[in-house]
Parts: sequence; structure tokens; C-alpha cells
Amino acid sequence: MKKLTQRVVKLLNKKKLKISFAESCTGGLLSSSITSISGSSKIFTLGLVTYSNQAKINILKVSKKTIIKHGAVSYETCLYMVKNLNKISKTDISVSITGVAGPKGGTKKKPVGLVYIGIKKGKKTLVKKFFFKNKKRNLIQRSTVNKALNLILRLAK
Repeated sequence: MKKLTQRVVKLLNKKKLKISFAESCTGGLLSSSITSISGSSKIFTLGLVTYSNQAKINILKVSKKTIIKHGAVSYETCLYMVKNLNKISKTDISVSITGVAGPKGGTKKKPVGLVYIGIKKGKKTLVKKFFFKNKKRNLIQRSTVNKALNLILRLAK
């Protein structure tokens, strides 16, 4: 993961792009991976861990109706998270993550390993759904961060 993170920081520095994150199930792991790299202060602006529904509603302005109707782990919630993060941070790239890291908390409709990653750059907004079969919490979190870093690389090029 370190080499991938270094590539992201290097690319964003080269392109003079600023980035922000709103994380839920990864609990700040994405922010931590970026800030572990020297030079990240030039590109990293803001990292929020909006773990609870209340934080998503109060800080990221995800509507209570959206969370009630679709759930905290949904395409819709992830989309609002990334769009509103972008309004708050005013960064070139914004990333949101919400999911079920387990080992408990999963349901038939939303099993452990279900993760949504939202990314916004300029007018382009993308929300991707992932399902990680490995039920170990730290592996789901690390896999999610890897996917997010790869999405950032693809979109930043």
C-alpha cells in the first residue's frame, strides 16, 4: 500500500491538485496512509471520519431521509457524502467511503464487505460499489483504501 500511496502523493503534487476525504468504515485509514508520506501536506487538505449517521447528517449534510430510505451504506449516501465534502473542502478531488467492515453488522441486503467509494473531480462524480469477500475487518479496510487510491490515480491522470 505504501508504494501506491507514494504514487498518489507524487502525482497530485506534480499536478498541483488538492484532495479531501470523508471516511466511515475505514476510520481514517485513507487519511493516515496519505499523511504518512512526506510531501503530503502540499496536497492533503481535509480528512473527516464521519462514522456515525449523526456525523453524516450534521457535518456532511446527508439528509436524514436519505439515510432512513437507503441506509448509511448505500450509493445515495456515498454520493451525498462526496458532493457535500467537495462543497466544504473546495478541493480538486474529494473521496467518500462508506461500508460494512464487519465482522458484525452485516445483513442479507448489506453483507459484511459491502463498500461504496465516491470520488469527485471537477464536474465528474463517480460512486463505485465493491464487495470484499474476506470477512476480516482490517483486510476489508485495507482493501477499501487500496481501491480508493487506485481510483484517485485513475481520475487524477
